[in-house]
Amino acid sequence: MVKYPLDYNPILEYWEEIESGKEVVCDKLYRTYKKIVYDLNDRHSPYYYSSKRANHVIEFFENYCHHSKGKMGGKRVVLELWEKAMLATVFGFIDIEGNRKYRESVLIIGKKNGKSLLGSGVGLYLLLADGEPGPEIYSVATKRDQAKIIWGEAKRMRNKSPALRKRTRALVGEILCDTNDGVFKPLASDSDTLDGLNVHGVLMDEWHQWKNGIALYDIMADGTTAREQPLIFATTTAGTIREDIYDIKYDYATQVINGYFDPNGYKDERFIAFIYELDKREEWTDPAMWRKANPGLGTIKNEVTLAEKVERAKKNPSMVKNLLCKEFNIRETSSEAWLTYDQLNNTAIYDIKQLKPTYGIGGLDLSETTDLTCATVLFMVPNDDTIYVHQMYWLPEAVLDQRIKEDKIPYDKWLDQGWLRVSEGNKVNYKDVVAWFVEVQDKLDIYLFKGGYDRWNSQYIADELKQTFGMTVFEEVAQGPRTFSAPMKNFAADLSAKRINYNNNPILKWNLSNAAIKIDANNNIMLMKTSNPRKRIDGVASLLDAYIVLERYYEEYKNFI
Repeated sequence: MVKYPLDYNPILEYWEEIESGKEVVCDKLYRTYKKIVYDLNDRHSPYYYSSKRANHVIEFFENYCHHSKGKMGGKRVVLELWEKAMLATVFGFIDIEGNRKYRESVLIIGKKNGKSLLGSGVGLYLLLADGEPGPEIYSVATKRDQAKIIWGEAKRMRNKSPALRKRTRALVGEILCDTNDGVFKPLASDSDTLDGLNVHGVLMDEWHQWKNGIALYDIMADGTTAREQPLIFATTTAGTIREDIYDIKYDYATQVINGYFDPNGYKDERFIAFIYELDKREEWTDPAMWRKANPGLGTIKNEVTLAEKVERAKKNPSMVKNLLCKEFNIRETSSEAWLTYDQLNNTAIYDIKQLKPTYGIGGLDLSETTDLTCATVLFMVPNDDTIYVHQMYWLPEAVLDQRIKEDKIPYDKWLDQGWLRVSEGNKVNYKDVVAWFVEVQDKLDIYLFKGGYDRWNSQYIADELKQTFGMTVFEEVAQGPRTFSAPMKNFAADLSAKRINYNNNPILKWNLSNAAIKIDANNNIMLMKTSNPRKRIDGVASLLDAYIVLERYYEEYKNFI
């Protein structure tokens, strides 16, 4: 029997390999384990690391779980270090009552790295060894065939193990454990038995394939509320279905990771994501980078086979899209993420009263109900090449609580901190926006030299701005690749160089992380708003309107300041 000593810690062992460079990982995974290691030593947290609990799940895998297919069929599972570290994290952090910290774990990884085996083992562990009375474990998907993948692997795993066979009964559509009244079965969204579940564990596999998967996710998540330590365990590769559950969870994971060491960042201590992906598209031709998306390469996953696929794709460009998506977790669509977190992140702050700016460039992006409205003032000061950003955001007061609940975005926190204001009623009052520009002028002594706005839905406020600040101050900014492409590329370069100081504004940072681009045949780019209503980019649009006008009048503006 496999038995690990109490001082065994695979998290620290894995972290040492990452830090030494022996294990090559992507930026998101690096920052995730940096946070996990920090939590190991955090004496002020309500959660602590129990090596006993962490080792227990690892020992269950290696003592009772067997491979069912291929050359390893029938042999007991021997976990790799990255697998042990992940399981130790998910199961090892507990509170004083012994309940798990994490309620949801997401693993995004290249295909053929053993994710279904992990899901199957976790399902059996939750059924048999988690100490939960009457555990209900479900493998779910929008289609029954998908839902049965993990469950079927678990059934085969159970059949290979004398110990598991002794403690369970396998029926046509479920695995039962009579000693604790537990059940483990597959469920699809077309099932008539989704209501009234009392869920201890949910296994979600390959949810990049899910269409209309948000409702299924919500039903299963709601079914866990009566349990003390439920677990949603989701595993997948990337996919091509956009704006469904995969994109929502990936973006949420990115938001949580970005907030780990940012005092103003988003926090969710119940959620953990392990994302294995390439940091840049061009890394797919570099074998040294392949392990970023494939930690099981050379052991679980065949390295020669992957190399052959890469060589074929080099000769046949039509194969690249599928290769990048399935093997390296690069999301494929007509739009792509515009900026990396390293590009957009700037924690520098400034004191606007100490800088004493005199003239600024305005920009605005309007909404009525769902989206944010944002107003921007860019300014520069003498003998300083920095472009400073001062912004304000608005939401209708009537929808504030709804947006907080549905979007899971801390608008209330931002409201208290002064980054956001509300307009009375169910629409943003554009007079509030004009009043803010007047406030900037009257209270901060920043006079608008020029300003830009999108012509769409802007006639009323354009008239107000011209009446308030003069007929020649604000002008239209056409929303198209001809207008946007070159300035956006220059903006990205300035942002990467940390020339743009946005005072560590958390709303703008979030908006920048949501920004997508559309690329035309001539390699022109344009800011793209996706169909996901949670992914606001209004602050970026407002900022770009001001930045484009700044470029138009740069020399003249510099002479003024």
